[in-house]
Amino acid sequence: MSTYRNRKMSHNYNDIPCGVVTIQRLARNCCPQLRCNKLTIFKVSTFLLTYMAYTCYHMTRKPISVVKSVLHVNCSSNVVHNSSSHDCGYAPFDGSNAQALFAILDSAFLFSYAGAMFLSGFVAERVSLRYFLALGMIISGVCSYLFGVAKTWSIHSMAYFVYIQACAGVAQTTGWPGVVTLIGRWFGKAKRGLVFGIWNSHTSIGNILGTLIAAYYVEIDWALSFMVPGIIIALCGFVMFLFVVDSPEMVGCNPQGPAAALERDAANESDIEDNERLKSRPSERTPILDRSNPQINSIQRPISLKDALHIPGVVEFSLCLFFSKLVSYTFLYWLPLYIQSSSALGPTLSADLSVVFDVGGIFGAIVAGLISDLTGMSATTCTVMLFLAAPVLLLYQQFGNVSVFMSIFLLINAGFLVNGPYALITTSVSAELGQHSSLEGNARALATVTAIIDGTGSIGAAVGPLMAGMIASRGWQDVFYMLIISDILAMLFLVRLVKKEYHKFRRSTRTRIE
Repeated sequence: MSTYRNRKMSHNYNDIPCGVVTIQRLARNCCPQLRCNKLTIFKVSTFLLTYMAYTCYHMTRKPISVVKSVLHVNCSSNVVHNSSSHDCGYAPFDGSNAQALFAILDSAFLFSYAGAMFLSGFVAERVSLRYFLALGMIISGVCSYLFGVAKTWSIHSMAYFVYIQACAGVAQTTGWPGVVTLIGRWFGKAKRGLVFGIWNSHTSIGNILGTLIAAYYVEIDWALSFMVPGIIIALCGFVMFLFVVDSPEMVGCNPQGPAAALERDAANESDIEDNERLKSRPSERTPILDRSNPQINSIQRPISLKDALHIPGVVEFSLCLFFSKLVSYTFLYWLPLYIQSSSALGPTLSADLSVVFDVGGIFGAIVAGLISDLTGMSATTCTVMLFLAAPVLLLYQQFGNVSVFMSIFLLINAGFLVNGPYALITTSVSAELGQHSSLEGNARALATVTAIIDGTGSIGAAVGPLMAGMIASRGWQDVFYMLIISDILAMLFLVRLVKKEYHKFRRSTRTRIE
């Protein structure tokens, strides 16, 4: 009970969103006889709101990969692009160094995103997530709008584009720690991999929507490819401000429901897994929080970066995500341009074809989450998918341009195998590590752990497109070799955890037989 009271003091319970208050009053006045499960309603609304939010975040990241094809065009091409007087594209991207400038533009966003992500996780644990997400979405929308409006205002300064991209990268870091923490607070551990797998499809859906919107406007007026998504995410940010609820306690839902169940499940899993290795690895049962001071655990203080790194598995999964996200984001930023350069398709059709990769990613995330739930072996699931991804990437580079059917088939499989591990690590694995038994039930570690894992992965996401821009001038084949090597390295970082899961599986099998 003391824990509940201390939690209650850490929130402003008078700060319930006005949209929620209005709906509650209307329900009481119009349908007083209606009886609903309040917890279920808020869980569903949180699921949908966070899904919408991160779909919008990714929707605003995608246009730059589509618009690259018109910012710089082949001057010798007979195709007329709009009526611009710049035959080679839009300055400053109309020169021979366009690929390098695009790489700088991608890096400005991704490195600022990666650097700010570590700080964002700490901030998310200490502020209202409603304000945190709403403000981040609105600022992201403004940045996207300002990038597009450069064409309207005839801005040709590279410094302007780099600055806007860097600001957008910082604003976008509000997304992942915020939405994962909300989902972690509202949903229990049962079938988490499947729930997160379905929920994580917002990444691919956002990429698809961003691509389709940008592709629709790219040859009409590429400024609208940025401005329309910017307006959409800003409006959705206002919706988040009106309706998102930070935690079950704020609306009178019993925290002993999902929160306690979450802690009990973590404890039960720890008992099964750790009993036999307690003697040889006592550090994995040592609480991150000081056991000698009970007030620390009851107050639920956010943990430090150093403490979070001591959670078993955080370092391995962070390094794996570094290389997994490197591969995924290289496709995110360069796939439409690669398709156009390796085929006879124009900018719009190349962008439309690239969404097939994200369609495969949707199914990959769901299947990876389901397998992880059924087996309890998340590291092994990631390793198998990464192992299969390497030859598929090689096949796509060799035969992807043979026909449209072959390209679609290989892109679906590549998206399935590349995005499956990436999705599983950033959602279910992050949530599980953020509520590890060594934290002694401290629920406020989730955003910090999530920020560490995704922040490390985001550094890889920044390195990948930058290297692709530098290597592409020598040939796309070398870019694919880089991706395959990165995929193999991601797999190798999970070897120790795979061995641990294998031994755990053998112990549990032996116990059932006996």
